Amino acid sequence: MLAALNAGAHVLCEKPFALSCADAERMVLAAQAAGTAALVGCEFRWAVDEALAARLIRHGDIGTPQLATFVQHSSLVAGGLPQAFNADWWLDTGRGGGILNAAGVHVIDRFRSWFGEVESVSGQLSHASLTSHGRAEDTYTASLRFASGCFATLQHCAGSKGPGLRICRVVGDAGTIWLDAGAVHLADADPARIVDVPPDLELPTQPEASSDPREVFTWLELPAYTRLAERFRDLIEGRTIDPAAPATPTFAEALRNQRVSDAIRVSSTQNGAWIDLPGAG
Repeated sequence: MLAALNAGAHVLCEKPFALSCADAERMVLAAQAAGTAALVGCEFRWAVDEALAARLIRHGDIGTPQLATFVQHSSLVAGGLPQAFNADWWLDTGRGGGILNAAGVHVIDRFRSWFGEVESVSGQLSHASLTSHGRAEDTYTASLRFASGCFATLQHCAGSKGPGLRICRVVGDAGTIWLDAGAVHLADADPARIVDVPPDLELPTQPEASSDPREVFTWLELPAYTRLAERFRDLIEGRTIDPAAPATPTFAEALRNQRVSDAIRVSSTQNGAWIDLPGAG
């Protein structure tokens, strides 16, 4: 990565961005020195429901966000990792594996892009499935305090058997938004309803289902990743970015996400102690 930046290349880096904040800071400095396009793979900023919720929150449709909740339980680890994943990496703590780096970074990025910078963190990493015991965590729980005043609770367990569970809800002082089955629901002074998706937030058509086990998540990831790749192209070619479009996940943004995930890990070693993040105000 550093060699590519030092050579003046444009870089699109997959997540997890780095193994530590120190590494992430070196990458950001190298990108700044290179002056090239440097993005991280937070493609779900373009997922229709996330992008629409971000726009509604930004436009004040629920007033000032006060409380946010994200919960997801799945059998991703308990049922055996799909071939779409590199199991050797996924369960290897030393190489940055585990549910926090593999998936939690997307939730951290989502809430940061919705509510601003995180001020302090309390977290716990754990193992729910025998598959992951002695290896990277399959479960994290975290509480985030934002400089804006919003408070968020995150829990993601990949070691759960049985039906999956997914909740994402934001309560503001003038309304509530929740995401369900790809749709965004809004309740405010008017009755609860599904919000129509504006044309500019629509994604390319999902690819047809594949029998290849390595492609089990392509339908979910490819449409949003296409938009990320288009943004990468636009920056390289110097095109104007629509300010109403999802914000660009730059290396600087990735560093801020890294600080949150690192703080969760530190907190977990201190029985969930609150860890303050520098510069959040």
